[in-house]
Amino acid sequence: MQSENRMFDDFVKMVNGFAGTFAGMGREAESSAREKMREWMAGSDFVGRDEFEAVKAMAAAARDENEALKARIAALEAKAGGAAAGAAGPKRSPRPKADPAA
Repeated sequence: MQSENRMFDDFVKMVNGFAGTFAGMGREAESSAREKMREWMAGSDFVGRDEFEAVKAMAAAARDENEALKARIAALEAKAGGAAAGAAGPKRSPRPKADPAA
């Protein structure tokens, strides 16, 4: 149903045009803000989730390897400690310190 008042119809068309324009401006502003945020995030030193998980897994593997190496060193020291105790021989006495008053 069309109204008889052309001025009212023109006003409604104009308001609809403004609404469409403002909606488009809002979408464009949102898109621009997202792009700016992406650029800012890319320029920062943030680590991605996949990189973080990879480093976390490597750190856990390094900790496990470190514990295994500590146990191996302790076993070798215990083994060498028994053999070295008999072969150590006499200990040398430390050098005499110079007298500071002299």
